[in-house]
Amino acid sequence: MARTRVRTPRIARIASLLALSAALPLLTACGSEDTSSSGTEDHKAAGHKPVVVATTTWEGAFAKAAGAEDVTVIVPQSVHHAPDYDPKPSDLAAVAQADFVLYAPFEPYAAKIKEAAGSKAKLIEVNLDNDPAKAGAEVTRLGDLFGTKDAAGQWKTRLDGEVKKLNGELKAAWPGGKSPSVVTQVFTAWAAGLAGATPVGTYGPEAVTPAQLATLSAKKPVFVLDNAHMSTGTVLPDSGAKQVEIVNYPGEDLDLLAVYRNAAAELKKAMSGS
Repeated sequence: MARTRVRTPRIARIASLLALSAALPLLTACGSEDTSSSGTEDHKAAGHKPVVVATTTWEGAFAKAAGAEDVTVIVPQSVHHAPDYDPKPSDLAAVAQADFVLYAPFEPYAAKIKEAAGSKAKLIEVNLDNDPAKAGAEVTRLGDLFGTKDAAGQWKTRLDGEVKKLNGELKAAWPGGKSPSVVTQVFTAWAAGLAGATPVGTYGPEAVTPAQLATLSAKKPVFVLDNAHMSTGTVLPDSGAKQVEIVNYPGEDLDLLAVYRNAAAELKKAMSGS
């Protein structure tokens, strides 16, 4: 079972910040001649368990799915919109102790994390997409980097089985036995695929403009699959479409499969009219 440590916010101390700033050049310089893939090969040595720092539970869940057992998450789950989090000096210091640091390009603190990582940690930009095919491919890639290919393969098998099961249940729940038309936020399109729904338009990540509102409403979608982490309220008011909140980030247990189960439950509830 993965040992998950979710760091809670702390009051930044000026002394800590200065100490970290002073340490960064030393971390970067130490062993700077070896930043190639040879470090990655060391992580694949028999018996070595990779130490992973992930910026959020989303990256952390990908790491756990790939077979990592020692995963530290920087952004607390209580921070609803993770990109708003401001990393503390202690957070950044932890990065330098990791074998791997996982982050996403849309996180504005990614530059700070790159700067703090030093030469030991291998920085991995993660493609955060819950589309089953893309998620499976990303977990496979991470498993290869971590030296945990078998564990990653076993998880992908569970993912395939879970998605097939949920897709069958959702199709059985289609209103009137027909694939419902949906409008999705750009980061919730995967949920439409899970339901076997028919996408008729997308929006975001910015708020819907009046022109988009008119265009998307004219498509007469049955559902709007909104992003719970970036919601701007009712997306298509007066359109008659029912809005469903889709959650992308896993909980503190870093169970990525639970994200699919939870989305399926919300979709079934919406399709049943309850």
